Amino acid sequence: MPTTTAPRPTVTLSTDEARRIALRAQGFLGAPNRRAGTRGVLRHLGAVQLDTISVLARSHELIPYARLGAVGRKNIEAAYWTDGHSFEYWSHAACILPIEEWPHFAFRRRAYRTRPHWHHHLPDGAYDQVIKQLRADGPLTATELGGAKNKGEWWDWSESKIAVERALMYGDVVCVERRGWKRIYDLAERAIPSDLLHDDLDDKECVRRLVLQAGQALGVGTRSDIADYHRLKSEQFDAVIEETGLVPVTVEGWGGKPAWADPAALESAPRGRHRTTLLSPFDSLIWERARTERIFGFTHRLEAYVPKPKRIHGYFAMPVLAGGRLVGRVDPAREGTTLVAKQVSLDGPKAVQAVAQALLEAATWVGCDTVRVERMDDGKLKPELVRALT
Repeated sequence: MPTTTAPRPTVTLSTDEARRIALRAQGFLGAPNRRAGTRGVLRHLGAVQLDTISVLARSHELIPYARLGAVGRKNIEAAYWTDGHSFEYWSHAACILPIEEWPHFAFRRRAYRTRPHWHHHLPDGAYDQVIKQLRADGPLTATELGGAKNKGEWWDWSESKIAVERALMYGDVVCVERRGWKRIYDLAERAIPSDLLHDDLDDKECVRRLVLQAGQALGVGTRSDIADYHRLKSEQFDAVIEETGLVPVTVEGWGGKPAWADPAALESAPRGRHRTTLLSPFDSLIWERARTERIFGFTHRLEAYVPKPKRIHGYFAMPVLAGGRLVGRVDPAREGTTLVAKQVSLDGPKAVQAVAQALLEAATWVGCDTVRVERMDDGKLKPELVRALT
């Protein structure tokens, strides 16, 4: 008689176990791999989100800092962009991605070629002209290609800007560096190693690889957690999940939501030292707000685009991670060599020392020699925090 394999029993994790798995997977629990450095962080996470906001530093600088400590900021930029170790593309948002992931975004490049192209009209010949110019002159900014904008509103892109951004989406052009926040464009045939420069993988294999990578980077997550990591659709996730090797789990306190874990994350209990640090709101540990609430019991929203009178915690409030918990928020600014904590929110008196430690390390990293606290939700704790900072 034919034999059948019994289904593998579903593993049940406590909320605390899931939280610790997530922290270890994201690089916040255990000894940091300083030898691997920024490039190691990027390879492990699979995507580092970019954003225009710069308070302490740009978000893509804050990501390795949060995990490794005071890595030199110039070293971070060099690690990302020197020697073709990464490229920029659309993942969770605009992200820096390890160069090895180029083949796995073929499905997205193909999709962009068949979708409507925003509302921008591109005259005949403009696309070919940009390709020709890059081939002749090497890596260029949009300004060097003919100007980023027409005279008008900020979204009124020039023909060359529309063309090069379209070429970026299609994969004919690559962003090989950000310089002064400007994209530096080059031809993919020149910037991507020849063994990676192909779109040979079919859509299903691309998605399977990205779902697996996201599951490993998160440690444990629901369908929405894992799919959102690279902005995949639910149906794309469903089509490949059984082929990824991720293990179905049940997490207590997650409302019965189906979840999956990296099998390697289940082999041993996460142990080691917890990192104490300020987190960018765009950090992949917390960028999915529903997941952050589920794992940490912490509600956080970016208020940079909220009218100032309606803000609760501040323009760029950064959650404070300590002891594997989110223990408060700091809305920072810089005035010369002073790091200003414009607004501080704490979970309670026990969080004071951790917040002080996070602020002092961040101040040193960005070249500040003092920290000034302006406002605190609990004014009674302000003197204690000021003492801890001095």
